[in-house]
Amino acid sequence: MRDIHETDPEFMERFEHFAFDEVVNEPGQGLEPETRYLAILAALLGCQGIDEFCTVLPRALDAGLSPVMAKEVIYQAVDYLGIGRVRPFLDAANEILEARGVSLPLEGQATTTMENRLERGAATQVEIFGDRMKDAWKNGHINRWLAANCFGDYYTRTGLDYGQREMITFCFLAAQGGCEPQLTSHAAGNMRIGNDKEFLIRVVSQCLPYIGYPRSLNAISCINKAAENQ
Repeated sequence: MRDIHETDPEFMERFEHFAFDEVVNEPGQGLEPETRYLAILAALLGCQGIDEFCTVLPRALDAGLSPVMAKEVIYQAVDYLGIGRVRPFLDAANEILEARGVSLPLEGQATTTMENRLERGAATQVEIFGDRMKDAWKNGHINRWLAANCFGDYYTRTGLDYGQREMITFCFLAAQGGCEPQLTSHAAGNMRIGNDKEFLIRVVSQCLPYIGYPRSLNAISCINKAAENQ
């Protein structure tokens, strides 16, 4: 495959200026590299941008994102995108990491057992979303799975903290589109644990070149709605 800089130089000149200069350096909209790359990788998972993901992941690792953090983004994506959409990204990440001399599997990050995952997951939901989630897991098997699997299996892992995990969840939802009720809920969850409105708008701004204007504007509407309801 020919280098896109050779086949489409005029397009790449404008895209790279926008994505790598204008967006990154917009006053008041910047993020630290680690946070920025976590958000972009999550957004690329959400919009199924596998080719761009393979371009961005090495840059993220070069900028200091750890292999563990990169893998945790992929693992958590399964609960929001499904394994059918995430498996290609996991395979691609493994190839990139091994090519860079990273030994796989990485050190385990699980903190729960099969016996306590539901209890710990439900407690994590309460920490992030408040007391209204205390007994939410009792409202049918899907809600029980949500507590045990999504929160008990993944949110409780080390490698990323709650703030980072809620941010990448927001990016998964924003990038795939059609999830505005969940996006608004997770915008509120982000705000509750310290990822405020201004921070989330910066996240959307940095992801915009990768997910486009319609989904970015929808995400900002959801942020505004969540902020109004705080």
